[in-house]
Amino acid sequence: MGDLVKGAAVIGQSGGPTAVINESLVGVIEGLRRAGAGTPGNPITKILGMRHGVTGLVNDDLYDLTDYPHDRLQILARTPSAGLGSTRDKPNAEYCERIFEACRKHGIHYFFYIGGNDSSDTCRIVNELSNQQDYELRCFHIPKTVDNDLMVNDHTPGFPSAARFVAKACMADFLDNISLPGIKINVIMGRHAGFLTAAAALARRDDRPLSAGPSTDGPQLIYLPEVPFETERFVEDVAKIYDEKGRCHIAVSEGISDPEGTPIGAKLIQNAQTDAHGNVQLSGSGALGDALSNLLKEKLKPAGGKAPRVRADTFGYVQRCFPDQSHVDQAEARGVGRYAAKLATSGDLDGSVAIIRTSPIGEDQPYASKYERIDLEQVAAKTKHMPDEFIDGHNNVSRAFLDYCRPLVGPLPLYERI
Repeated sequence: MGDLVKGAAVIGQSGGPTAVINESLVGVIEGLRRAGAGTPGNPITKILGMRHGVTGLVNDDLYDLTDYPHDRLQILARTPSAGLGSTRDKPNAEYCERIFEACRKHGIHYFFYIGGNDSSDTCRIVNELSNQQDYELRCFHIPKTVDNDLMVNDHTPGFPSAARFVAKACMADFLDNISLPGIKINVIMGRHAGFLTAAAALARRDDRPLSAGPSTDGPQLIYLPEVPFETERFVEDVAKIYDEKGRCHIAVSEGISDPEGTPIGAKLIQNAQTDAHGNVQLSGSGALGDALSNLLKEKLKPAGGKAPRVRADTFGYVQRCFPDQSHVDQAEARGVGRYAAKLATSGDLDGSVAIIRTSPIGEDQPYASKYERIDLEQVAAKTKHMPDEFIDGHNNVSRAFLDYCRPLVGPLPLYERI
């Protein structure tokens, strides 16, 4: 803790946009305003927004948010995608020097960065180098990612709304699949963590299995990056469902990997683009879905017969910002922004905000959470994976995951089936 330093605050958004990232932006602004930022005599002189994250900061592309109208802020909060624009730039020492030059020029001493793993690492790098250079820049990371893979956090803003989209999309897609039977594959975001793909299981409602046992509502098969993906076993899984029901509905994470740990999608995408963090851009290609479709057509084609009807969709970017936000997600995304502002205006020097669930996980349990400050090193550039208790075998998720995810996503519609 320390005394407040006199200077401006700057806020940036980084990484993939979400349906609620602007709630966090507005939360920071509200929190700073409540502490008097921008008023005469207050240590925080004004509130600036970076256009496209640190890219805008180093290019002097800043927007003054100090007196942004309250009514417009509330509309902005409900608006999907990054209102200030985003970036995937990862600063090195030279880049950080440009950041410090911009901060000196504009009198900035409070740095708020909203983003996921890579963004938290950017915040850590800027924080450490500012300390080394003896430039007082108080750095705060605000969590965001649809992948839900930040350490310490029970879940991250952006995930519940994206999971809601996945669940509803798979509900509709499964009804399509039983109307015109065939094999349907949905490729869902999740490079290293399977939380978003696992949310497809919420689509299961009221199927009528052919024999006694659990429901076989779709998707009947769910493949996560935490479980090695074996193509022959995949074909066998699909064949079993297809032979019984004449159809099969499948959810596959874009990040599924072979037993040696090599991502299947990265092997299939020719001349793949990578971002500044070295990540192969998996969501911009339908190569994984196409390859799995072709595999099933080849392996399940009877001798002298016709290949089964197989189709694949890659949900891609539409998952991130679909305007059907979870109410929990909206409230918590605003809350983490306000909490980061509270940390800064209380004299904290740096840190990240984490969402901690305070209620037990279980069917029909009331949901509650709180916010905590954690060290940047606890979250920066680290990845949380689906825990073992959320995974059921090699192609399903457990009841524990459904109990964990359902209150975050909120009520889902019921549909009638004849």
